[in-house]
Amino acid sequence: MAGETNLQRLLTAMQPVLNAGEYVFCTTQAATAVPADRVLGSFREAEGLTLIVARETADAHGLSYDYVSAWLTLNVHSSLAAVGLTAAVATALSRENISCNVVAAYFHDHLFVAQADAQRALAVLQALTAEAGGNPSKKAAD
Repeated sequence: MAGETNLQRLLTAMQPVLNAGEYVFCTTQAATAVPADRVLGSFREAEGLTLIVARETADAHGLSYDYVSAWLTLNVHSSLAAVGLTAAVATALSRENISCNVVAAYFHDHLFVAQADAQRALAVLQALTAEAGGNPSKKAAD
């Protein structure tokens, strides 16, 4: 199933959602440091394996972290080939001095912002949807 590539349609239908919980980025050398079903995301770098996990998972497995984030999901099925969505979102958040770490998955883009900025980030994204002509509270059809 191909995702959306048109930036205007992506912005009007992105329907950002704030997921419950606190999330952290950790690094480890052992791929088995955390059971796979507890890992939200991972990426192998030369220095080690980066894991994105719930804060309580990191704590339970003795993994250190520096940054506690909130997780927002853009509930529009964006294509991995789409151009401009990440830039538009990052620009809107940066105007409000909100840092953002973006993870593109097969169906959706996921944003990790400082936990303290979670509600502000959600409001910024909802405003971006409204500015683009969309309804930030209406679920987009895939």
